[in-house]
Formats: sequence, structure tokens, C-alpha cells
Amino acid sequence: MCSHQPSCPSSGNHSAHVVSAHPEQGWSLLCDGAIVFDDSGELLPDGRVVAPHRVPAERLAMAA
Repeated sequence: MCSHQPSCPSSGNHSAHVVSAHPEQGWSLLCDGAIVFDDSGELLPDGRVVAPHRVPAERLAMAA
């Protein structure tokens, strides 16, 4: 799927480029076939899932 040279390493490597962005739906397709979601989760081409890397609520800044 990746057409640039040199081609991207295998899925899961963070050097892949966005080939189709859908911010209104919350996801982007990368050139290595991975789908990355706005919540930082990922769906890899081989079907593996990378869980979102969410910040615990107690670490979020509260507006005054």
C-alpha cells in the first residue's frame, strides 16, 4: 500500500504517513494500512488492536 520510497517499515512503526484523513469521523488511514483513531487507538492491517493511550482523569488540568 505504501508507494513512497523508501517504503515504510512494518505496521505499528510510527513513521508511516497519512494517506486519507477523516477528522470529522475521528480516524486516518496510514500508508502502511493501519487505521489511527483520534483517541490514539490503532487498528493494524493484520487485525491487531493497539489500545488508546489515554491520560488518567486526575492528570487532566481543570478549568477554573
